[in-house]
Amino acid sequence: MNKAGGHRNFGYGKQMEWAGKQALRDRYGNGHYGTVAGHSERWRRFVAWCRDEQEICDSRLINSEVVQDYGKSLSDKVDAGMSPAYAQNLLSSVNVVLEAMRGDRQIRVAPVEFVGRRSRVRTNPPAGLDQKVVHQCAEQLRQNGHERVAATAEVARAMGLRLKEASLLNARVALGQVKKHGAVNITAGTKGGRGHRVDRWVPVSGAAIGCLVRAANAQGKGRNLVPSNLTWKQWYSRVHHVWASVRGDYGLKKIHDLRAAYACDRYQQLTGSAAPVVASRRIADRSTDRAARLTIAQELGHARDDVVATYIGGAR
Repeated sequence: MNKAGGHRNFGYGKQMEWAGKQALRDRYGNGHYGTVAGHSERWRRFVAWCRDEQEICDSRLINSEVVQDYGKSLSDKVDAGMSPAYAQNLLSSVNVVLEAMRGDRQIRVAPVEFVGRRSRVRTNPPAGLDQKVVHQCAEQLRQNGHERVAATAEVARAMGLRLKEASLLNARVALGQVKKHGAVNITAGTKGGRGHRVDRWVPVSGAAIGCLVRAANAQGKGRNLVPSNLTWKQWYSRVHHVWASVRGDYGLKKIHDLRAAYACDRYQQLTGSAAPVVASRRIADRSTDRAARLTIAQELGHARDDVVATYIGGAR
């Protein structure tokens, strides 16, 4: 096979999935059908992620940053219940296929650094517990001309949304749902497309309504907060860059921490007690604690309530 860098997928074919399989066959030759099949299936998942999350359809466009982002996405899946061993295998197969296609190991990553076995119980309170501080940071972003980024961060904190969910939320529709139901059904940007199959109503009142009003103003005539002239990948990068430029001034960290802060708030509302990660122990009785975790899991869009420990701390 021709590995010339000037040809799509290093000369292995026009489709990334097919090209990866051909590169594996070229590397292993005959008699290693199981090995090729295993790597190919895991490569298929990476190809789908590249297409959906990075808008990449040519392996020549894959660099170390892309593979690292994939590792981070697998880390999130480990937090959500995926086996660390399986996540490491997924990342290892990406290394193997890209090495076979490129003929070098320049963009190889160490799987254990991203998806090693870790504790899934949060032990430190998340930044952003004080919504007033998040609002102050958002106001600074607005003064800097980043109204959409500010609205995205505020909505993420007020409703416990992932970055993609907050970005793709139609705030005008959401306000209509709040008026009718007192809650918003999260359907866009959900992991695994769950929002299109499972209702996920998040209660909204008080300050959260104000966040939605500001988000509706920011999105203007658009359907969500992603500018029409940007791809998702471009918007994703812009949000992280802009947020990182100001968050430290307000003692805040990554946007995902705002989701954990929401979970801690909801736990207090549901149980009348501080979240275990805030109080350094569980105060609520076991049955109340269990019921709150089930509710929070549903609102965060998780299939299992034990994942909530990564946001609010353990139940012991």
